[in-house]
Amino acid sequence: SGVYTPNRWPATLLAPMAGFIPDSSVRRQESSAFALKRLQSLDPSLTGPSAVESRWDNEQNQTFLQAISIAMACSRYTARRMRFDIHLLYLLLRLLGRLPLRTLHGVGSFFGRLALWRHGTMAHTAAVNLAIARPELDRAARGRLRREALAEVGKSGAEIVKIWGGGAERALSLVREVRGGELFDAALAAGKGVIIAAPHLGCWELLNYWLCRRTPMAILYRPPHLAALEPLLRKVRGALAPEQVRAEGAGVRTLYKRLAAGGTVGILPDQKPRAGEGQLAPFFGRDALTMVLLPRLAARTGAAVLFAFAERLPRGVGYRIHFLPAPEGLADTDTATACGALNRGVEACVERAFTQYQWHYRRYTANNLPNPYREGAGLV
Repeated sequence: SGVYTPNRWPATLLAPMAGFIPDSSVRRQESSAFALKRLQSLDPSLTGPSAVESRWDNEQNQTFLQAISIAMACSRYTARRMRFDIHLLYLLLRLLGRLPLRTLHGVGSFFGRLALWRHGTMAHTAAVNLAIARPELDRAARGRLRREALAEVGKSGAEIVKIWGGGAERALSLVREVRGGELFDAALAAGKGVIIAAPHLGCWELLNYWLCRRTPMAILYRPPHLAALEPLLRKVRGALAPEQVRAEGAGVRTLYKRLAAGGTVGILPDQKPRAGEGQLAPFFGRDALTMVLLPRLAARTGAAVLFAFAERLPRGVGYRIHFLPAPEGLADTDTATACGALNRGVEACVERAFTQYQWHYRRYTANNLPNPYREGAGLV
């Protein structure tokens, strides 16, 4: 990366980095955790990646900035390395990505319905959620909805093979129509920043590709539980990968900076926040813990908010991308009002492709609310 020039570094700086700087005589480390330990040897107050990022943004001491540069550069190098088994998985994705989308959807639909036959947690959660969202329907009608919803869950898993394995450009060739695209164009042209609220609906990986083809974008995300998958995700997303910002303090500050500069940010508006970090607001008629971050970003930056999703079309013919305006009140300074508007925006998207929503997601849980998913709760 051009930051490693040993003859310019003082011995006192290089000493704690010994064994870390990559060269022919030192085995390269396989995780950024090692980089963090080296930086902590310089400053014990660096307790995590977010603290390092914050220090990077505010540090005036050039020697320390150089140390962070070394650590970040080496970390990026090792992060690109893919484990052998993960590389085999990548090759398998490339191979299966050649299958027709209709075939993949058929396989996914079968396995999705299999979850219904097993009567497992996924099927039970979907039944509870649908009883909340469609109380006017009888049990048989909700049963048919659940069967279709679980089939769509299977399709969403199977289509990842096509979206990731076939490459971004091939995936984008599956977009057949864009509805509301003029809203996105107008928001970009305004230059005040754009927040894309993309619910757990349809194929959001394809939506990311479409958006990143139009403009650079940062997304708020949580790292995969298996850290070895990170290089795979970078590989399959390629040049159209969004900037991934961790859901931490430094990451949130990055989102504010991007929006202040007129950039685009993507957030999952129906991601359940941690306990104590959200606001209860109605979602399909029942209170659900709702994130406050997106309304606060909108209120403090004045950025335009659009809801968007990629609808899965029948018989594997492709996808239709939708953009919807944000409901009135989403940027209100009253948190309850803003979060209510946020949930109404999600509902408006869901109503356009009802069974493609992730109805197996346990949205209605919070410490101070009755758990509707508990057996005997009476909803199903």
